[in-house]
Amino acid sequence: MKKRIVNIVKILAFLLIGAILFWLVYRNQDIETIKNALKKANLWWLLVSIILGLLSHISRAIRWNMLINPIGYKARNTTLFYSVMIMYLTNYAIPRSGEVVRCGITSKYEKIPFTALLGTVVTERVIDFIMLFLLTFIVALTQFNVIVDFLNNNESAQQTVENLTSSVWLLVSILVLIIFLIILLVVFRKKIKQTKLFQKFKKLIEDFIAGIKSVASLEKKWAFIGHTIFIWTMYFTMIFIVFQAFDFTRHLGILAGLTVFVMSSFGMVFPSPGGIGSWHFMAIETLFIYGIDKTQASAFAFAAHESQMIMLIIVGLLALIATSVIKPKDSKIENFSNKN
Repeated sequence: MKKRIVNIVKILAFLLIGAILFWLVYRNQDIETIKNALKKANLWWLLVSIILGLLSHISRAIRWNMLINPIGYKARNTTLFYSVMIMYLTNYAIPRSGEVVRCGITSKYEKIPFTALLGTVVTERVIDFIMLFLLTFIVALTQFNVIVDFLNNNESAQQTVENLTSSVWLLVSILVLIIFLIILLVVFRKKIKQTKLFQKFKKLIEDFIAGIKSVASLEKKWAFIGHTIFIWTMYFTMIFIVFQAFDFTRHLGILAGLTVFVMSSFGMVFPSPGGIGSWHFMAIETLFIYGIDKTQASAFAFAAHESQMIMLIIVGLLALIATSVIKPKDSKIENFSNKN
């Protein structure tokens, strides 16, 4: 009973975080102007964006199966797809909980050890982190001048940067703090190595390295790489496509779209359900750099995020219903690695 109450409190707390962030982003915006912009939006482009998003999730399920096969188990792609969609649905209740849930569902219906599935998910996240890092590098390399021009032409942004950089005491404090932390690490390195936090960090690094090595040993590694590229291409395209739905973003190019995609992706890191509020904030602020009025940018962010959210909730609920209908595999785990 206590556990159920705690879970309910967690869900309500995260939903509250999302609601507060969403309110903070939109509280000073002209809601009527946003409504008018949404009414003028070409809904067909939003539909295309939703389809592309769905294709990326199908590809994610297939790619996940490619990681499951080498560890000696065979899963149905349909079950994996249901698990992936329920993962996204669960993340709207409790951020980051979806990964555990999808492993639990797959373990139940495909009779694969839960811990083995968690290992494949770690590998997945390692690869996705690398992809995001590469795209961030491309944005930093190609859009540096755009950001500099924005700072030069925007007095408020320029003043903010000047206030930060001109604060000598702030810079000195940061330098002193860094030196102090380095000294602590050197002096107490033996004790630090024995702490749970260090062990967790060490395990994270080991999992990261193991994840890279496991991909290199895949039999269908080129297919895996192909799916990875396809997934991230769909992620980007389903955002860029929404540019075409509005007159005020239609002129923006691919690099602007890539920048909005990368920056808004970092908004998903914040513990808000489904990136509600934090995703909107990053997308709006990035569009502002490209000369899009914040009210118009708010309309874009709302359309791009909420269209995908509606799709994920609907398909996630359908996947939840589907899992109650499908039959689990035989209780005997199908491990075909020993048959080869």
